[in-house]
Amino acid sequence: MQERICPNCGHDKSTKSGVVKGRQRYKCKACSYNYTVARKGKKIDNYYVTKALQLYLEGLSYREIERILGVSHVSIINWVKQHKVERPEQGDYHPTYRILTHAELMAFYQNPQNLKGAGMVVTELGDKYMLIRWERFRD
Repeated sequence: MQERICPNCGHDKSTKSGVVKGRQRYKCKACSYNYTVARKGKKIDNYYVTKALQLYLEGLSYREIERILGVSHVSIINWVKQHKVERPEQGDYHPTYRILTHAELMAFYQNPQNLKGAGMVVTELGDKYMLIRWERFRD
């Protein structure tokens, strides 16, 4: 059993004393002080926040970013709102993306036909690379 430290007197002996709002409550044996421990929420690494915002600015949808990074689209929406990120108008272009290994990326660049078009961005994504290209909408 993990011992809890009383925030009131610093004593290390406590007993469970019920549940309040879904959190375990403890009672100090020395001073009879009731307390709960700090909730440890799931903290997402800032790398994923930055990548999600970058991909959002590149024109990918929330659901596409969710599938790529494995982070909830609701979290991504909240990050966009929190950081007040506004995506520029897309116009005649739409992004397409591919996930490539290093060898596949090098093979892609060796074909001159792949380098023609509206533009592209390559970003690191863990141990792989994401290639985002913009293509014109075809009517």
